[in-house]
Amino acid sequence: MASEVAIAPASEQDVPVILQLITALAEYEHLAHEVRATEDGLRTSLFGERPAAEVVIARIDDVPVGFAVYFHNYSTFVGRPGLYMEDLFVLPEYRRQGIGRKLLAHVASVAVERNCGRMEWAVLDWNTAAIHVYRAVAAKSMDEWTVFRLTGDELRQLAEQA
Repeated sequence: MASEVAIAPASEQDVPVILQLITALAEYEHLAHEVRATEDGLRTSLFGERPAAEVVIARIDDVPVGFAVYFHNYSTFVGRPGLYMEDLFVLPEYRRQGIGRKLLAHVASVAVERNCGRMEWAVLDWNTAAIHVYRAVAAKSMDEWTVFRLTGDELRQLAEQA
């Protein structure tokens, strides 16, 4: 790698960059049609009164090349908070330089610093390159668990039953 990778927390001024990286991730995952994020929404949800998640951006020579988004969850079994990594993404032209692994290690260091009991994330089953990286750091797949999701009308319909 010719230049050093710098990883630092995003600031409110980085919102346009964060949205660009989210869009690039969605395109890579063939899910661009699902992106609803806006700069205003990101500004409020990431840097507003009650931030929902944190973002770090990887840069080479001040050029954003990747990012990770994470937030706290909680494990009742462990009895401690955990860290859930929602996204980890490196622009295609910067892959195979160890940037993804550095982002992963950075988020892991946040989890350790905050005394989290574990760190978790999901990966699409076809993303073999990412799975290879995760296995290389001794991450274990949780194949016995199935992820469920409610969105839109279904989420609202269930909420109306409260």
